[in-house]
Amino acid sequence: MKLYRLLNIVILLAVLSGCGAPDGPGSPASSTNLPAPAVSITKPPESNPESAMRAFLDAWQKDDYASMYPMLAQASQGAISLDDFSKRYSAAMDSLTLKELSYEVFPSSYTPSSAQLGYRVTFKTRLVGDLIRDMTANLTMEGGQWKIVWNDGMVMPELKDGNYLSMDFSLPTRGIIYDRNNQALVAQTDVMALGVIPAQISPDGESALVGELSLLTGLYPGAVTALYDEQRGTDWYVPIGESLLADVNHRYSLLSGLGGLVMTQYNSRFYYQGGIAPQTVGYVSPVPKEQLGLYIRNGYSPAARVGQTGIEKWGEQYLSGKTGGTLYVVGKDGKVITSLGKSDSQPASSIYLTIDENLQVQTQKAITGFRGSIVVIERDTGRILAMASSPKYDPNLFDPNNANSGYALGDILNSPNTPLLDRAVQGQYPLGSVFKVITFSAALESGTYTPETKYQCGYDFTELPDRVLHDWTWDHFQEEFRLTGEGKTRPSGQLDLTGALMRSCNPYFWHIGVDLYNQGRVTAIADMARGFGLSSATGIGQVDEATGTIVNPPSLIDATNQAIGQGDVLVTPLQVANFMAAIGNGGTLYRPQIVEKIIDGSGVESSTFKPESRGVLPMKPETLNALRTAMLSVIRNPRGTAYNRFLNLDIPIYGKTGTAESNIPGSPHAWFAGYSDAQIPGVPDIAIAVIVENAGEGSAYGAPMFKRVIETYFYGQPRSPYWWESNIGITRTPTPPITATPPQ
Repeated sequence: MKLYRLLNIVILLAVLSGCGAPDGPGSPASSTNLPAPAVSITKPPESNPESAMRAFLDAWQKDDYASMYPMLAQASQGAISLDDFSKRYSAAMDSLTLKELSYEVFPSSYTPSSAQLGYRVTFKTRLVGDLIRDMTANLTMEGGQWKIVWNDGMVMPELKDGNYLSMDFSLPTRGIIYDRNNQALVAQTDVMALGVIPAQISPDGESALVGELSLLTGLYPGAVTALYDEQRGTDWYVPIGESLLADVNHRYSLLSGLGGLVMTQYNSRFYYQGGIAPQTVGYVSPVPKEQLGLYIRNGYSPAARVGQTGIEKWGEQYLSGKTGGTLYVVGKDGKVITSLGKSDSQPASSIYLTIDENLQVQTQKAITGFRGSIVVIERDTGRILAMASSPKYDPNLFDPNNANSGYALGDILNSPNTPLLDRAVQGQYPLGSVFKVITFSAALESGTYTPETKYQCGYDFTELPDRVLHDWTWDHFQEEFRLTGEGKTRPSGQLDLTGALMRSCNPYFWHIGVDLYNQGRVTAIADMARGFGLSSATGIGQVDEATGTIVNPPSLIDATNQAIGQGDVLVTPLQVANFMAAIGNGGTLYRPQIVEKIIDGSGVESSTFKPESRGVLPMKPETLNALRTAMLSVIRNPRGTAYNRFLNLDIPIYGKTGTAESNIPGSPHAWFAGYSDAQIPGVPDIAIAVIVENAGEGSAYGAPMFKRVIETYFYGQPRSPYWWESNIGITRTPTPPITATPPQ
């Protein structure tokens, strides 16, 4: 009975609420009308359509298409696979050159099973500015969760029904890299790839062929013949090099009549003379396929060539210019429907290096045939005038349009001599006896030694408790005896500290290492080395550099080895040239620089070289003067370790030889480092470091190469053949003669 009465009350209230009584302000019924109940479904926040849509758009912002796809309704997933879904979005975003995506979601009304809401997406692009699109999304409730009813118009309205985006890129010409004298080292131009088929070379015409190829490529004639010697008589194509098309055309009437010559034209970013300072300048190559989307997003054309190493990589932001483009909507039939935006390309900047083209080319030739490096620095500013790493490589081979690439690029990439390694800044070597200039300085700064402090320099060093060490004079004596049956090299005898550097007496410098260690000055030599800039980056900046190693010696034998630049001592040739420049300029360690200036596409200089001091050598003026005197005696004193190598040179040279044992089996590394002090108006003095890997003695290999660079710099060309040459660039014999010249 009670239940029946309750139902009647509910029915009555429902009837009253539906009556059409007046409801104006003056109506008696207005105070009794009840509001119609609203349909309201309360869901947890994660079930709101707005929340679901925001999660979808958040994933889109992150290019996380794998997370977006499960948010689609089942019917939508059935219509498109995850792979096609991801490609649809990524292709559109790449074509947009999308930099950033932002969105707004607008409030919606919905039923328990479906919803429709509006949202706005702002596409911030690299090439066509901001594109704003208002779109609508439909959602459906599945399994207690809101799912997106997807169609391709949700990427952009213009892309509905299978339309797609296409960017027509407009590439500026990549910027030119010049030397300090406005000579182009790298430029975009028409090129001719040159090669030979040995079997087709006429014996009567071979000399002319080799001469022409030498002229066009910059290779020595002997280097040209060496490339195909092993293939003589075969029909194999042998790549020789590349040349400007204009230079080939100038000599075409002669070239066309030479048997065996193959010429293939193409357009490319051309590295003159097969690469001038290739490890420093670097190279460009096509965008790697796995990074194509990333580059396109950053405004690059898929056809772009990008810097991979060296200045090409460091200067990418200047050399690439700004790509332009027009964004089109294209239908499934491949016809353009409309244009969405456009930007013009902007010209690239050009980079001017501190390198001197002629000096660089001759420096490269000076070390050709060896592994190693030569670094030449303007002594009083830090400008790098030449930086050669040998073996060099041909950067032109990284262009797949070059007919020689397929034949020779693999040789570069797989060579055990690692030609891509920039030995000047990334090679790390024991310094050997060149390090004695540091030990010399530490000894004088300790107050224990003066330039006149005497020491008996014999064959043997016996101050260590558990071993006997031998001077270079003993090693040289034994080698002479082995070859001739008679040893002529004698111990250096009693020497003062200046004479010890001049003779490169190992026992004296071992004694300094032991003495300072036993005095408790364990870190004196290591601290001086760090003060010379070792074990830290020089700060060159534009190329990647290694720092080398200097450690505080943990034991007496370590201190002994460190005193002559062995043990844990590792340096780069750039570091050595840098501290040699500091010795010569009065003590200032400059930051080495390789970029002289940058000029933008409108001709405005946007960056200019300025010498920058990084500190000073940690020594008193009298110590520096004593060191210079000793380094001069290495060259000028008849007993000096480099005296015989510089007899006919009238340029004042201060230097130090070095022969460094390496961990690699074979001959030691040959060093020579020093600086000039010609003081010629308008011709800045220079500092040079030479390292020749596993070649032998510093005086035999390092010093002659140093001299050749000096001759090229001051006289414009080399004058003196090496002792192993019959003429400059023509090898005579690989075996050095036995002389009394000290090997250090």
